[in-house]
Amino acid sequence: MAKPIGTHALNLVRGALIGTAEVVPGISGGTVALITGIYETIITSAGHVVSGIRLTVSDLPRGRGTARAAAEFRQADWAAVFAVLIGMAAAALTAAKLLAPLVESEQQFAYAVFFGLVLASVYVPYSSTPERWRIGDYLLALGVAAVAFVLIGLPPSQIEPNPLIVVCAAAVAVSALVLPGMSGSLILLTLGLYTPTMNALNDRDLGYIGTFFLGALIGGALFVKLLQWLLDRHHHLAMVVMTGLLAGSLRALWPWQHEDRTFYAPTEVPFTVLLMAIGFAVVVAVLLLERATRSRRGDGDGHADSRGEGRGGGGAPRGGRHARPASGAAPRM
Repeated sequence: MAKPIGTHALNLVRGALIGTAEVVPGISGGTVALITGIYETIITSAGHVVSGIRLTVSDLPRGRGTARAAAEFRQADWAAVFAVLIGMAAAALTAAKLLAPLVESEQQFAYAVFFGLVLASVYVPYSSTPERWRIGDYLLALGVAAVAFVLIGLPPSQIEPNPLIVVCAAAVAVSALVLPGMSGSLILLTLGLYTPTMNALNDRDLGYIGTFFLGALIGGALFVKLLQWLLDRHHHLAMVVMTGLLAGSLRALWPWQHEDRTFYAPTEVPFTVLLMAIGFAVVVAVLLLERATRSRRGDGDGHADSRGEGRGGGGAPRGGRHARPASGAAPRM
């Protein structure tokens, strides 16, 4: 059944929000994808596309035809993927020129809003698993958070961009793009390639952009398959790790820090905390809106996933704080 126009428009908006987030150092596009309920749809679809390409390359020379590759391609939600990609591209080009300079000039206040957004977002992976969290899960999430905290706190460096470095940096950055809690822009900033990449986007430097895209394609293909496997086979573990990553990534968005990521004494505390609360409230409002929308559509607990059957041969457990939502849906509040 064809999806309504409103669904495509919503996916365009989701893509625009993801693209905007990726331009801002410290906030992850994967985090926004989780909040807006499109994360697993995109990762799963991308995984099928990568598998389809791999099967095409391996089967055609052997005379096996394209049947297996076509079966993989059909499982991708192409409408959602294209809508999100179009929204991402348009928003990234716009935000690179408008939002990035604003964040640089008003870093404390901008980071305060994003800090509130990510803080509220920690609930998303935490509540997106049907299994109860055990002591080991909390310890693992805490360990991941600590590692992320330390890595994100590394001071920025400066390196001379060349094609090989740009390809490698793009491969790492795009992996962070699809992983909630890790910011591709922050990784570029740490490597000293954030400003050259933003300048290339603004100047329409096709050579640099093409080299960056090649690296992003390589890194994305490898990492997406890993994520797809984790979400399919070890969903609970993936959510535990993502929870830790989101918690640790708050280090990047602490409002009171210098460009070299050292902290300074808090200033203008009341207004900054107010902005944090606004960011937090925005995420809560989005999740509540998503819940209300699902209720109107009659999507109850234990809804089957996009393949028409629940993970592991049955639907998610009904009710409970950790009841897993349908693929592509935000968690229950």
